[in-house]
Amino acid sequence: MAQLWGGRFTKETDQLVYQFNASISFDKKFYQQDVEGSIAHVRMLGKQGILTKEESQEIVKALKEILQEVEEGKLEISHEYEDIHSFVEATLIDRLGDVGKKLHTGRSRNDQVALDMRMYTRQEVLETDELLEEMLNVILTIMENNIDAYMPGFTHLQKAQPVTLAHHLGAYFEMFKRDRQRMEDIYRRMNYCPLGSGALAGTTYDLDRYDTAEQLGFYGPTLNSMDGVSDRDYLLEFLSALSTIMMHLSRFSEEVILWNSNEYQFVEIDDAYSTGSSIMPQKKNPDIAELVRGKTGRVYGALFSLLTTMKGIPLAYNKDMQEDKELTFDAIDTAKGCLALFTGMLSTMKFQKENMESSAKHGFTNATDAADYLVNHGVPFRDAHGIVGRLVLYCIEKNLAIDDLSLEELKEISPVFEEDIFEAVSMETCVEKRLTLGAPGPRAMKQVIAMEKKYLSEDWKTAVKDWEGELLK
Repeated sequence: MAQLWGGRFTKETDQLVYQFNASISFDKKFYQQDVEGSIAHVRMLGKQGILTKEESQEIVKALKEILQEVEEGKLEISHEYEDIHSFVEATLIDRLGDVGKKLHTGRSRNDQVALDMRMYTRQEVLETDELLEEMLNVILTIMENNIDAYMPGFTHLQKAQPVTLAHHLGAYFEMFKRDRQRMEDIYRRMNYCPLGSGALAGTTYDLDRYDTAEQLGFYGPTLNSMDGVSDRDYLLEFLSALSTIMMHLSRFSEEVILWNSNEYQFVEIDDAYSTGSSIMPQKKNPDIAELVRGKTGRVYGALFSLLTTMKGIPLAYNKDMQEDKELTFDAIDTAKGCLALFTGMLSTMKFQKENMESSAKHGFTNATDAADYLVNHGVPFRDAHGIVGRLVLYCIEKNLAIDDLSLEELKEISPVFEEDIFEAVSMETCVEKRLTLGAPGPRAMKQVIAMEKKYLSEDWKTAVKDWEGELLK
C-alpha cells in the first residue's frame, strides 16, 4: 500500500526493507494510547482555531468509534500498515476523507511514538505498583501471624542466630517496599508530555502544549523538543527497577526452593503451585520459584539491550529507538507475571513452624547468647568464645542441642554455668531480648508491623488523576 509519507519517493520500498522497517507487529499494543493522544491533539487544534470546531468534533467522534471497534474486535489492526500511527490515521481518512487528513496537523510520528510509549509505560508502572502492593499485603499478613515462630537466621548459608519468620519475611517487605518507592519515583519523573515536540524542533502552529498535557494526565509538557522525542531514560529506569524486583523475587525464590527441600522441610508449597516428576512419584517440585529465578536473566537482558541501543545515538530521534519496544514489553510481562504468581504461591504456602524451631535449636543459633551469659557472669569474652566453641563441639559429637544438655554436662565444660543458663539460651529468650528497632524481638516487631500498616494505608496512587475518564467522554 502507498505510505502516508510517500510523496518524496519515486518507487515503492523493497518488501524486505518494508518488513524490516515496520513495527506494527508489536506497536499495535499502543492502539489505545495512540487514539487517546490523537483525541487530545485534535481537541487542542480545535480550541486553538487551527481546525474548526466542527472538524475537531467530527475527528474525535470517529477516533472514539475506531477505539471502540478495535476493543470489541470489530476492527482488526492490519499488518499491511507500517505502524499503529499509520493504521489509525489511514482508517480515519477512509471514514472521513480530507477531514481525516487534518489529524496530523502540527504533529510528527516522532512525538507520537514518544507519547504512546510514555503513556503505555506510565500505565505499566501503576500496574506493577499494584502487584507490589498485593505482595506486601500478603507478606504483612504472614508477619502478623508469625511473630513468635522461631527459625534460624543465616549468614554464609550457615545457621547464625535465632530470628522469627515474621522478622525474616520483614526483610523482603523492606525490599519490595523500596521497589514500590521506585515506581512512584519513576512515575513522578516521567510524567511530562512530549506531544508538540514535532520531529525535533517543535512546530510553527500555535499549539497549546499545556492543554494536551493536562488532557492526558501529565504534570506539564517536556521543555526541550529534541529531548522530548529522544528521551528513553524513563524506560531505562523502569527496566532497572523491574530488574531489581526480579532480583528480589529470585532471592526469595531461592529460599523457598531451599525451604521446600527434604533437608529443610520449612514449607509446604500448595499443590496448585507445584508439579510432580514424570518418573519419581515422591517428588513435589517448586516449579514456580524455579521459573521466577530463571526468568530474572530475561529481564536483565532487556535492560542491557536498551542501554546498549541508546549508548551511541546522537540527537535527536533515530530509528534505532524502535528497538526500545519488543524487549521492554517482554520484560514488563515477565516481571508482572512473576509477581502475580509468586504472590499466589506465597499466600497459599504452609510454614512448618516446628521444623523451623527445631532447626534453630540444633543449629546452635543460641551459641552467641551462651557466650553472652558467661560474659555477664564475669568471664572475658575471648575465654567465653572458646568455652562455647568446646560446648558446640561436644554437642555435635553427641548429636544434641545446647538446650538438651544437663547442667552437669554444662558444668564439666565451665563451672560458671548455673540453672539459669537454660532460660538464657531458650529460643524465646534469645529472640525476646533483642529489643532494638528492626530486631526480631516481639516488641520491636509489633512496632515495625504498625509502621508498615501505616505505610500501606497511604497509597500514593490515590493522588493520580483519573484523566482517561474525562478524555473519552
